[in-house]
Amino acid sequence: MISLWGRPRCVLSRLFTVLLLTTSNDLFTAAYDLDPGSPDSVRSVSRSIAEDLMSLYHGHEPGQTPGLLPDPPYYWWEAGALMGAMIDYWYYTGDGQWNDRVIQGLMHQVGDYEDYMPKNQTLTEGNDDQGFWALAVMSAAEQRFPDPPQGKPHYLALAQAVFNTQAARWDTQHCNGGLRWQIFTWNKGFDYKNSISQGCFFALAARLALYTGNSSYAEWAERTWDWTVAVKFIDSTYRVFDGAHTTTNCTNIIPYQWSYNAGVFINGASAMYNLTGSQLWRDRLDSLVAAADVFFVGPNRDIMQEVACETVKLCDIDQQSFKAYLSRWLAATTKWAPHLADRIMPKLRASSIAAASTCVGGDNGRMCGLQWTERGKWDGIQGIGPQMMAMQVTLANIVASRPDPVTTRSGGTSRGDPSAGSEDIGRIQPEGMRFAAITTRDRVGAAILTAVIVTALVVVLIWLFMDETSEKPLNQRFFEFRRHITSLKGLAAVFALRRAASEADEKGKGPELPSSGAPSQQDAPVRAPPRSASGVVTHLPVIETTAQGTIHQVPSRLINYQYPSVAQGEASGSGSRSTSNDDPANPPLSAVVERRSKRLSKRSPGT
Repeated sequence: MISLWGRPRCVLSRLFTVLLLTTSNDLFTAAYDLDPGSPDSVRSVSRSIAEDLMSLYHGHEPGQTPGLLPDPPYYWWEAGALMGAMIDYWYYTGDGQWNDRVIQGLMHQVGDYEDYMPKNQTLTEGNDDQGFWALAVMSAAEQRFPDPPQGKPHYLALAQAVFNTQAARWDTQHCNGGLRWQIFTWNKGFDYKNSISQGCFFALAARLALYTGNSSYAEWAERTWDWTVAVKFIDSTYRVFDGAHTTTNCTNIIPYQWSYNAGVFINGASAMYNLTGSQLWRDRLDSLVAAADVFFVGPNRDIMQEVACETVKLCDIDQQSFKAYLSRWLAATTKWAPHLADRIMPKLRASSIAAASTCVGGDNGRMCGLQWTERGKWDGIQGIGPQMMAMQVTLANIVASRPDPVTTRSGGTSRGDPSAGSEDIGRIQPEGMRFAAITTRDRVGAAILTAVIVTALVVVLIWLFMDETSEKPLNQRFFEFRRHITSLKGLAAVFALRRAASEADEKGKGPELPSSGAPSQQDAPVRAPPRSASGVVTHLPVIETTAQGTIHQVPSRLINYQYPSVAQGEASGSGSRSTSNDDPANPPLSAVVERRSKRLSKRSPGT
């Protein structure tokens, strides 16, 4: 009887298992069922996305560096953006489970002079990178994020320190103003002035003016806005373009439109409008928000898209996070300019539903994707950027229920220091290593060590020349050895070639243009940039030919699109092309090295 009833039960169990497996893609990889009108739903979904986001951060673990993301692929600026996102997470949800990690990261990266210029980022830090960390601590002050430990700098003082160092870098000698992209002179991109650097400085100055009531910050915000408009980084229709090179007096505008460029100027303009209440700033703000409609697509034009790269599937690691900042700053705008809420919130609500629907990927079946236009699908892209974007746009749904940002006149408690960062003002070269004073004991020890090394070298040389198999006298062998050494004319060129080959854009995304800005006779014909359906300029693919065939590589943020007013550089950025046709078919190695050395010496520092 047991066996008779046992078989059917086993069969039914197996059939049910098969049914579950065949429908598992629908049942177990379902996207978050986000209800943007329900605060509980928004918090629940945001918490799950935040858990997956913070699982990618390891700075708090033993042996890791607080405040840093895995490098590669993430640069230092995105770690600052993550800190800002998690401050927002606490502000919107009240969930403080990650606050200790955020505070630890914010404090660890302040640098020796507490202005977010740490030595470990000398090779990569630009004004925009420093600006993202400053905007994070500015949010901490405005949202009354838990204070740092006793003895650590306060958030307001850190933001003021960054402002002071950047105001001192305002460069009137090139393009009549503006901040350069890079801080240090030898970093690639030092000859480029971009909108995100100006935008971060503008937003920081505006928010400091609003928080402190100090009119000098407002004056700097006005100056930055006026210069950005005058140089046409913001055009007459309030489109925000990427930037231009100082070598062309900032006339070769790079026409890419990125969502974070628009977002950061919206953020600063909303603070200035709240501060002044003027019709001028209201008009500017409204126009920027209207121009940002270009980043919303779909039947109702309410799904956010990074149109310059998503449409051609060429978004790099940086660009995969840009929509997070447009979401963050549009939501914040509804606090400082409530009249825009009816225009902004429907787009953010629709975008949040679309973003949550893509969270069906990864090993856990809930990692979020980049392309929100692909409803219910994961595009295979996962990481800090997609998670941060999905979390920020989801949190935006409950912005109306959160308290207004504070100022010193409305409950702000973060302590400031108007002179913060003064020790670092004007520094455009990396700080050298600090050594203790040399003592008599040090000198004696160095002399003894030098004598030992010289004696050892002499002994080794004598031993080398004592060749028992050679019939030549010792002095003849010595002079032959010296002649061989001095005849290697290409030795220095070899070292120069190796050094030049290792040079690279420290962020992997610098616009490649010759310093002179003069066209070359060998330049290839300039192509008109491709455009998306919305009319926004999109990436050109980089094509590399190898022995195995042609490889289409994903270009980084501004690389390899050239303009009629400037020369078109080589896609590889590896130096100028040789124009010599009189070389022998098989030249000796020394001739090749010497010729290469001459070519390298002609390169301008920025190429």
